[in-house]
Amino acid sequence: QRYPEGTRICLDSMDNDPRPIPPGTKGIVQFVDDAGTLHCKFDNGRTLGVIPDVDKFHKIAQEQSQIDKQTEENIECEEITETEDLEENEEMNMSM
Repeated sequence: QRYPEGTRICLDSMDNDPRPIPPGTKGIVQFVDDAGTLHCKFDNGRTLGVIPDVDKFHKIAQEQSQIDKQTEENIECEEITETEDLEENEEMNMSM
C-alpha cells in the first residue's frame, strides 16, 4: 500500500471540490478505501477524501513531519508565553 494509515501528506490543490481544503494544509491518512481514495484528517480539523490523480498532494517525509510538529509546539509555547507576559504587564499596570 502506497499510503498506509498514519502517512502524512500535504495538499497542493483540490480543484474539483466545492469546499476544498486550502493548499499547503497538512493531514494524516486514516485509511484508503477500495476505490483508492485517501480518507484524511487535516490539521485544520477537517476530514475529507483525497483522490489520487485528481487532487494534487505529496507525501511528507517522516523527518519533515517531526520538524513540522516540533515547530507547531514551539509556536504554541511562544503564544502562551506572550499571553502570560501580557497578563503580568496588565497586573503591574493596575497595581500602580
